[in-house]
Amino acid sequence: MNATEDPLWFRALLVALAVLTGLLLLALPLAAVFTEALRRGGEAALAAILEPDTLAAIRMTLIVAAISVPLNTVGGLAAAWCIAKHDFPGKRLLVTLVELPFSVSPVISGLVFVLIFGLQGWLGPWLQARGIQVIFALPGLVLATLFVTFPFVARTVLPLMQDQGRAEEEAAATLGAGGWQIFRRVTLPNIRWALLAGVLLCNARAMGEFGAVSVVSGHIRGQTNTMPLHVEILYNEYQFAGAFAVAALLALLGLVTLAAKAVLERWSGRVAGEAG
Repeated sequence: MNATEDPLWFRALLVALAVLTGLLLLALPLAAVFTEALRRGGEAALAAILEPDTLAAIRMTLIVAAISVPLNTVGGLAAAWCIAKHDFPGKRLLVTLVELPFSVSPVISGLVFVLIFGLQGWLGPWLQARGIQVIFALPGLVLATLFVTFPFVARTVLPLMQDQGRAEEEAAATLGAGGWQIFRRVTLPNIRWALLAGVLLCNARAMGEFGAVSVVSGHIRGQTNTMPLHVEILYNEYQFAGAFAVAALLALLGLVTLAAKAVLERWSGRVAGEAG
């Protein structure tokens, strides 16, 4: 046995603990959700999902994700590009701002938007006078989701950008390439796999966000409820079959996202190995 290698029994113990923790904290809860969702059969679960309020919640979830994910993709790329490729005053502050949503409770971020855009908030009277509604409407849901999910794209591509350095971009610049050409033909191809992984994670969080959107949504059934909020309402009304059916659908979307991310990482690793 190598002097720096742990004993076999210790490695086996660590693996067993990791597997047991995964089963208890991850696999078992997911299995319980799907079991409860199908307790009355697949037809009952499908009927619960096809109810008008549930379909409205699914539609609202997809709309919020379809708006917030592209915006955060552009914003995250811009932030990562600035941090990795340029030196400027306030660079550390920008890094802190990118990571801020990780340290602030989603509920607090929702309350901040209420404070700014609510009827009694800083901009509320001005918006109301012009017939613009942010809180308890789609714009509020999008703003809350944007704040919570902003770091995912930036923090996924930033380490790769920093590892790659600036040599290729500087070489392209000396050959006469402009900023957009450098980004499109040099930077973007090098980070495309990490970017896709970040987009997947951002989308998964956008669809599953609860705390921030709960504060700004108003819980209006059929209008501002997303899937996580609809699950809470159904559960509080003792409609357990519908609650677990929607929860199972939401969990399935998350599992599909993780599976796509795993396939993407394996594919990118294979491509990188062939290129090397």
